[in-house]
Amino acid sequence: MTAVTITPLGSYRNERPYPFCPGCGHGPILDALDRALALRGAPADRVVVVSDIGCSGLSDQYFATSAFHGLHGRSITYATGIKLADPTLEVVVIMGDGGTGIGGAHLINAARRNVGITVLVMNNLNFGMTGGQHSTTTPEGAITSTTPGGNLERPLDICGTAAVNGAALAYRCTSFDDDLGERIAEAMAHPGFAVLDVWELCSAYYVRSNRFSRKGMEQTMEELGLRRGYAARRDVREFSAAYREAAAADAAGPVRPGDIPRTHRSGLDGRRTVVLAGAAGGRVLSAARAAARAAIASGLYAAQRDDYPVTVKTGHSVASLVVDPHPIDDVSARPDVVALLAPEGAARAARDAARLGPGGLLVAVPGLDPPPHAGRTVVLDTDAAGMRLAKADLALAATAAIAALESLFPLEALRDAVAGGPKGAERMVEVVGAGEAMAAAAGG
Repeated sequence: MTAVTITPLGSYRNERPYPFCPGCGHGPILDALDRALALRGAPADRVVVVSDIGCSGLSDQYFATSAFHGLHGRSITYATGIKLADPTLEVVVIMGDGGTGIGGAHLINAARRNVGITVLVMNNLNFGMTGGQHSTTTPEGAITSTTPGGNLERPLDICGTAAVNGAALAYRCTSFDDDLGERIAEAMAHPGFAVLDVWELCSAYYVRSNRFSRKGMEQTMEELGLRRGYAARRDVREFSAAYREAAAADAAGPVRPGDIPRTHRSGLDGRRTVVLAGAAGGRVLSAARAAARAAIASGLYAAQRDDYPVTVKTGHSVASLVVDPHPIDDVSARPDVVALLAPEGAARAARDAARLGPGGLLVAVPGLDPPPHAGRTVVLDTDAAGMRLAKADLALAATAAIAALESLFPLEALRDAVAGGPKGAERMVEVVGAGEAMAAAAGG
């Protein structure tokens, strides 16, 4: 392991020499960052350099600070998490124009949130590490390995994009600017999101293919209308500070799931897995959720796994509920009970029904033909329910019937669970009673 030491004069650089190509702008940019850190004066262990993929991704190892190296285009997201976890840190992102294009959505969202990180884009107008391919900032007409006839695309305006989405500071400059260190320090000191679009030369590819130079770079900026200097410099609330202020002002404190009081007792001696298989709109998932609350209120552990298509409002709706007197670490066990409540669910849960063992139970509503299985079958008698059941009532009624037939937990626990629910709770309590009546009619 190479020892990392601080060099004299308060430098944040370590002893390692840069590996960049002769004439590359990365070295001068990192030297400017070193000057900026010295101007800021933060302790080295309070600075985090977050690097991206590409030649720019080599940068973090040349600083005696904390560092984080992630996936291509994702460095802004990592930096955001670090800043939110500890707003007192100085967080600097170093990325290339390639990563900026790949992670464009992250740039936009960090700008609009105004997370207090500073982003240095080493913009050499192409993918310099992987062969000189064109990037989102390659100027129109430029020759690259992927645009040998000239680039046809309009380049991305990094500063304009960040500015229009609310960035606190956006600044365009070059690696040749004498005051680059001061501008980086200013960006770090400015509250909110700051981005510096630092144009530079890729001597390995872009310069060679386009006869590019410092003068050509400045001329290209002018031709594209991408002016040097500030695209945005505004006073805004920094997100992590604003978030903490809002949390402190909330007298109720953070919202957390409330405890479910143990007001009932279950005699269940082992795990039971119940599959409720119905259709979208049949309140299948909410019935399973109510049963989970009832189980917890009865001293059991409960876990629920839901299955429904991306369409949500059409197709099947299947909930697998596991209740156990012991902690649950696996929900993949063979089902003990399968309830078929609608054709869509019956088709989806056919495999579950086939897996029922000799001690298993298949519950079906009238009109559905139970598939072959090794357990016993109970077809619920809706005429015995004592009330007219709508399609949306069947899942809860079947859940109540199963709880009674299998002695999962007292039905009073299920009544309590639905009584504290949304509008219509009174009817749901009645539906639980209907399920109890159907279980009694079935001999439970």
